[in-house]
Amino acid sequence: MPTQREPGLKKRIEDIKNRINDAARKCQRDGSSVRLVAAAKTMSVETVREAIENGIDIIGENYIQEARQKHDALKNTPASWHFIGHLQSNKAKYAVRIFDLIHSVDSVKLAAELDKEAKKIGKTQKILVQVNIDGQSSKSGISPENILSAIREMALFKQISIRGLMTMPPFFDDPDRARPFFSALSRLKETVAADNIDGVCMEELSMGMTGDFQAAIQEGATLVRVGTAIFGKRK
Repeated sequence: MPTQREPGLKKRIEDIKNRINDAARKCQRDGSSVRLVAAAKTMSVETVREAIENGIDIIGENYIQEARQKHDALKNTPASWHFIGHLQSNKAKYAVRIFDLIHSVDSVKLAAELDKEAKKIGKTQKILVQVNIDGQSSKSGISPENILSAIREMALFKQISIRGLMTMPPFFDDPDRARPFFSALSRLKETVAADNIDGVCMEELSMGMTGDFQAAIQEGATLVRVGTAIFGKRK
């Protein structure tokens, strides 16, 4: 028997968008309230261009050097660029020049560096604050108990606009096991919003990836970061 061909990029993008809409409907949300971030780590310029041509409008990148090359090649395409990886402070000057939204601000020190570099180019940099929701020492992020004090400090920076929270829960084969972590981030977002910090807008929750984005949507995600289900397994 001939082997079944893997569906093409266009079909995979359509499938993910349909699954996002289905997950949103199940919790009485409008599908348009959830945006798809195509996690393009290691993907070629040509592959990313094809994804944009087939309906992807947000490209998520993990590495600054790789992102710089792709962004330069694709700067005339209608896509927004989001940084979703671990960002070192010494790369802040590049990040503010490329990215519309930085998901992974995990310290006041990094926020200060982004503020300094954004000021140099006259930009207000939109960011999300990364929360270490499960307390694993190997992960980046601010602990839930310290998030309010950290955001209060970050809010003092004039060139930073805090738009919400981001997290990466533990990996589970069963996406429902990740649900409590998504729910915890959603509650934390409400806690921060209730504090009414000047200049802070808790409108975004970046959570959920290929294996668990539907559960994340049902717990309030507004941005889901999907790579493998769009681009296939990375080499």
